[in-house]
Amino acid sequence: MAAEPNSAYSIICDALIEAGKLQRGDDPDSELISECMRRLNDMVNLWQTQGLKLWLQYDLPVPLVAGVNPYTIGPGGSINMTKPTRVLDNGYYLDQFQNRYPLIMLSRDEYTRLSQTTQQGALNSYFVDKQQYQLIVWFWLVPDTQAATGVAHLLIQQQVTNFINITDMMNFPNEWRIALLWGLADEKCTGQPLSVQQRCERKAAAYFDALNSWDVEDSSTTMQPDVRTFQNSGMFR
Repeated sequence: MAAEPNSAYSIICDALIEAGKLQRGDDPDSELISECMRRLNDMVNLWQTQGLKLWLQYDLPVPLVAGVNPYTIGPGGSINMTKPTRVLDNGYYLDQFQNRYPLIMLSRDEYTRLSQTTQQGALNSYFVDKQQYQLIVWFWLVPDTQAATGVAHLLIQQQVTNFINITDMMNFPNEWRIALLWGLADEKCTGQPLSVQQRCERKAAAYFDALNSWDVEDSSTTMQPDVRTFQNSGMFR
């Protein structure tokens, strides 16, 4: 069966060959394909939590309503979409004149230490409460009438699209194909000779590490202390 190079079927067949579970020129049966599809999806669902995965990042506009808090992101939420894996620390507010200013991302501890969470005014920060099916975003201050004329923007990391059909294309860039191939081969080589298992394990680790290290921002990064904790504790007063 001919298949596109980046399809689930192509990755599965190549992985089974490298794992010694399939002879070149043969086709896997439906039971083996189904098993490999499950394992491949498990693997990509885990991999999306490792490193930055820049291609999954998306600037999500959150329309504001005066006096309304919180805002839910996910199926049936204020923003009805597939639940993102997380919200990153790059939020900003865009006013009606297209001026923007950054919003501070708060930890749960920082948010619960706020003395007043119902006060309305201009947005300053936000806290993300991760739930099973939705992300719940609490803004502070609660948007007032003026703030509601603008839009909050959150940088989210989207979910990797799982393989459903064997013709589905991977939701990873092309350069990740070889890592997916050897990662699946490593998962499927159980029971094979030790040399095959070691080869699959070595190549899977090498390709994953190389690509995970490559998946970084191109601009330079600087580090500086986060003084918000000290400010909230009163040490700077």
